[in-house]
This record gives sequence, structure tokens and C-alpha cells, in this order.
Amino acid sequence: MAQRMALYLQDKHDIRYEIEIAQYAEEKGFSEIWQADTRLARDCVVMMSALLASTSRIRIGSGVLPIYTRNPAVIAASWSTMWELGGLTPDGESRVMLGLGAWWEPIASRVGADRRKPLTAMRENIEAIRELFTMEEVSYDGEFVHLDRVRLDVAYGDTSPREIPIYIGATGPKMLELSGEICDGPVLNYVVSTDYIRDAVDRVETGGAKAGKSLAAIDRPELLACSLSDDDPEAAIMTGKSLVAYYLGTEPHIMKASGADPELVERVQEIVGWPATEEDYEKAAHLIPDDLVRKLMAVGTSAECRDKVAEFIDAGVTCPILYPLMPDIRPVVDTFSDWTP
Repeated sequence: MAQRMALYLQDKHDIRYEIEIAQYAEEKGFSEIWQADTRLARDCVVMMSALLASTSRIRIGSGVLPIYTRNPAVIAASWSTMWELGGLTPDGESRVMLGLGAWWEPIASRVGADRRKPLTAMRENIEAIRELFTMEEVSYDGEFVHLDRVRLDVAYGDTSPREIPIYIGATGPKMLELSGEICDGPVLNYVVSTDYIRDAVDRVETGGAKAGKSLAAIDRPELLACSLSDDDPEAAIMTGKSLVAYYLGTEPHIMKASGADPELVERVQEIVGWPATEEDYEKAAHLIPDDLVRKLMAVGTSAECRDKVAEFIDAGVTCPILYPLMPDIRPVVDTFSDWTP
């Protein structure tokens, strides 16, 4: 049986092209698309709706929506609407999936978001949203979430429960455990090593055990950057280095999870700030060693990329969510279509 595969779309490519690629990936047997709610560039709800309306079978998820930007009742209403828009897969599953995250600095504080106690806030949001998906009236009085006799009051459409999978975009150990405990699983982060993934999977299993779930019952998709070129693999590797430089310079939670040398991180941060330019990334890319970029993502030829993705699957990933870094995404889809590691 072919490996379950997905694509991650951010804001690197033109919107119309992304829609074409979603259709192409569906045709080639990919199971899902995960749409970023990245920085302040593209809103995932708008993009997911466009992708759902332009495809018929492939599943569409948010990778991931920050919980601090919307009320949980509004989140539930948005996903209920997309559930109606997308319909079900041929196997009867929801075509829409909900991935939630706790956002990151420096962007959260710059827009006035109060990111205190993210574990508590995440638990409350997921508990409330899951109750709202039952289509019953919900009252919830938490520290962050307050609902007073609220329901998704669909008056003229389908009022059946919304069986929508919920995931947490988790990087730290406590959030990983929470993902195993209270939802369908984590969306594991990228620019990390297979050693990190093995440890993360152990954390997820620990969380699942609190709720009486086995690891096999918990989905473990992972974002995995992919820079592929059979014609010019060295250029593909350099493109991958630019992404590594971006994350080492701007996102501390991924910087820590990557296991990069702290001295290297300091040197990168002298060049890459927030927001940084493409020129900054390219300049800092030359500081990134080949062995580090090969450790953290799939880069080089199609064979090298397949081998690296297979390593992440062996480490415990159930569905690689490939983030293509090249202008043309089709070679990535072709390389992994009907692929068995």
C-alpha cells in the first residue's frame, strides 16, 4: 500500500498556482493538503475554502491556526462551514481538519496577543470546540474560554455532528503530551532531526496513555521541508539552507528543537532579524553546514529526498507533510506519488 503523503502550502507560491497544485496532488493520490496560517501573510480559512471548493476528495487542514486570533465559537463556526463546503471523502471522513497552534514570538506580542499559559489555553479551546462540534448547546467557564449557552445554530443546513479531526501544532514536550491526550494527534514541526521526532513521539505516547489511548490510535503527521532537484541538487541544498537560516534566526521554539550549535545560531541571528528579507536569508545560508541541512530536511536529488523522508517515517511519522521550497512543486508530487518506503 502506498505511503500516505501530504503537501504543506505557505505563501511562497501564487494562490492560483497553489489551487492547481492541490488539484494535481489529488489526481496523483496525495491524501491531504495542510495550509499554513503563516505570519500575517495568508489567512488559512480563506485559502482552505478555496482549496476545498476546487477539489473533490483530498482532505484540507490548517497547519496551524493560532488560538489567540479567534474565539473558539468562531473557530467552530468557520470549520463547520468548511465541513459543509467540502463534504466527506469517499471513505466518509471529514474533508476538513483543524490544526491549532499557540503562535510564536515575536509576532504574538507585536500584535498584542496575551500568550500566557498556552497549555491551559489550548486545552480549553479544544475542549470547547469539540463540544461545539456536537451541535449541542455548550456552556464553558474556563480561565480563557467562556461560553454561555452557545451552539452552532445552523437553521437551514445539515445539523448533524461535525466529525472534524483536531490536531495541535506541537513542538515543546508538554504540548506534545497534550496533543496525544486530548485530540487526534500533533502536527509535528519541521526543521528538526529524526532524533527529535523519536523523542516527540515518545512524548505523544505518554500523553495518549493518560487518556487510555495507544500510540497506534494517535495520528502523527509532520511538516517536512523538501528542496528537490535532479538537475541541480547543489542549488536545492542551498535553498534548504536559506530556510534553516530563517528559522534559526526568527523562531526560537524551532531553533531549540533543531539542535543547532548555539554559536551558529548567534551568528545567524546577527544577519537574520524579524521581519527579514530574502537577501538576509541567502546571506545567512552560507553559514549553514551541509550536514545540518541534510539532518533537518529532505534536500538534493529525488532519491536523496525519498531516503530522508523514509528516515522520518521510520522515526514515527505517519504522514509526511512536504513543504516544497522550489518554484515548481510538481516534481515533489511526482517523486512521492504512489511511493512505498
